[in-house]
Order: sequence, then structure tokens, then C-alpha cells
Amino acid sequence: MSETEIFDVLREGLWVALIVSLPVLGVALLVGIVIGLFQALTSIQEMTLTFVPKLAAIVAVFWLSMGYSGQLLVNFYKDQIIENITRGY
Repeated sequence: MSETEIFDVLREGLWVALIVSLPVLGVALLVGIVIGLFQALTSIQEMTLTFVPKLAAIVAVFWLSMGYSGQLLVNFYKDQIIENITRGY
């Protein structure tokens, strides 16, 4: 396996990792900003106010996007990893 092929697989793997993690990280960022603004405006400094809604939003988005994420990971594994193994690298 040449360097170019290794870098192509790594690049594709990083791209898949970014796409899989983007919905969860994006929702965590948005919920964190909204709760931070709410706390700043109301002067409420409760730690559970930041943790519980963010955790609930992350779990909900993960549950909604896990079918797509799983399919994306399976396709990457079949198209890149298994393909390189069967070619004898």
C-alpha cells in the first residue's frame, strides 16, 4: 500500500468522523450558548441547569442521527477497510 493510498484512507476516515460527530457537537454548542445566555440574563448560576438540558439534547440528537451515522460508518468500513484487506495490503 503506497503512501498516497494510506493518506486517502486517513483523509476519508477523518471526514467520516467529522460528519458523524457534527450533529452532536453542534447541538451541544447551541444548547450551551442558549443556556449560557439565559443564565447571564437571569443571574441564575445553577450547575444542573447547564448539564441536564445539554445532556438531554445530546441524547436526543444522537438517537435521531444514529441510523445515518451507523450507515455512514458501515459504508466507510466496507468501501475502504475491507476493500484494502481483500486486495492483500
